[in-house]
Amino acid sequence: MDTYVSHLECSLTGEKYNKNEIHNLSKVGKPLLVVYNLDKIKKIISKEELHKINYNGFWKYSFLLPVDRDFRISLNEILTPLVNLENVKKSINSSGDIFVKDESYLPTSSFKARGLCLAVSMAKQLGIKHMAIPTNGNAGAALAAYCARANIKCTVFCPEDTPEINIREINALGAETYLVNGFINDCGKIVFDGKEETGWFDVSTLKEPYRIEGKKTMGLELAEQFNWELPDVIFYPTGGGTGLIGMWKAFNELEELGWISRKPRMVAVQSDGCAPIYKAWKENKEFADLWEDPKTVASGIRVPIAVGDFLIIRALNESNGFSITVSDDEILNDRDFISKQDGLLMCPEGAATFSALKKAIKQGLVSNNEKVVLFNCASGLKYPLSDVKSYIDKNKKVDYSKF
Repeated sequence: MDTYVSHLECSLTGEKYNKNEIHNLSKVGKPLLVVYNLDKIKKIISKEELHKINYNGFWKYSFLLPVDRDFRISLNEILTPLVNLENVKKSINSSGDIFVKDESYLPTSSFKARGLCLAVSMAKQLGIKHMAIPTNGNAGAALAAYCARANIKCTVFCPEDTPEINIREINALGAETYLVNGFINDCGKIVFDGKEETGWFDVSTLKEPYRIEGKKTMGLELAEQFNWELPDVIFYPTGGGTGLIGMWKAFNELEELGWISRKPRMVAVQSDGCAPIYKAWKENKEFADLWEDPKTVASGIRVPIAVGDFLIIRALNESNGFSITVSDDEILNDRDFISKQDGLLMCPEGAATFSALKKAIKQGLVSNNEKVVLFNCASGLKYPLSDVKSYIDKNKKVDYSKF
């Protein structure tokens, strides 16, 4: 054993669980969180020494991750870049820096690689042979890829209107892939109901303890990239919310280690057509209700109910952050605007964070001189794009006056 995990605990009740056993949710049906012996970590590494570790990926932070060295599965993940939106910033008269944390550089071109890498690595460590997941696309591809690497059987269920490229990618990576005439929560029910008969392990969002540890690495990377002075605000596209919860967990751990002195405000960005977290936060509720008939072009945030709803809302409130919604028209217009201004083709979920930033500035929730980070969670190439209809007939005289 070469990790610093102390135990697991229920995120609602604080009840402790054995770190060496296989777990899904706690006894009260809430996510389990990994707890570390931070006093020991303080004695073995400092943030100054961290810079000396010659590893360009999130396993660099293995001292704050739960996997024993011999079971770490990797597809050569890298530290994802921060892209400064120089031209976009000028166009909206912002005097603060607007950075995009571009997660499209990860395996399977999305941030889902972080969480599923950790979940599959822990599954390997715990002896799990078959994993199943409901997905709107990117999580299924990431699970399929890491399961292939780990020689673990993988079964994936997608809503039938999942972007076709995502479905084909999952299938190409070797997962048993099924389309379902419903939403992601309907797919989740199929996974949950089949556990006893099939013996598969349910790796749904926040229904096991380790995807959150992978997503936590986004916060660890940000802290180091900003030289331990975190940005003022982080805008995060929120469906299941694992990344937002994970980053907040990372910031709390770094604060306890004494590595940071200030935490950012966290913003949960949702679509007008699927906004259960926004509605609950606005109504000052701890838990969110099921969102009926969810619709949005940003399929990754089309999550009508999240098992970690109260953890998302808790992070917003503890950070003095907020939730905000944007329309599909805003998302698509801003995706095209950013790509033409700064050469970064964001996915719809990522573009939603910029739409939210503009709206938040107008509403006075964020000042235009603050340092902001937006999350682009996947490559824009994984989503439908506009058709090109301009045509040149090589056999006819070219009219160069139109160029």
